[in-house]
Amino acid sequence: MPTYDYLCDACGHELELIQSMSEAPKRKCPACGKQKLRRLIGAGGAILFKGSGFYETDYRSDSYQKGAKAEKERAEASKKAESETASSSDSKGKSEGKSESKGDK
Repeated sequence: MPTYDYLCDACGHELELIQSMSEAPKRKCPACGKQKLRRLIGAGGAILFKGSGFYETDYRSDSYQKGAKAEKERAEASKKAESETASSSDSKGKSEGKSESKGDK
């Protein structure tokens, strides 16, 4: 629920109230009792991060980041080795197939 700032035009009393957005603005001043209370236009609220979740997942320790980087590099090297092995076996199979077909004729 949002916090609203109020000011009494009669006595100058300022206060903050937590109200529902659908609730009507207050009119009676709690200090002087007159119907001169008005809601002020505020700058808006700030973003509040509560809990420890965003910190733990967004700002990991250096050792965690180094481990993740090493794991990523290993995975990329493994992929590269697999693709090189597959491409070299394909080229060997094609060249062997050509030489066999020449000998059969």
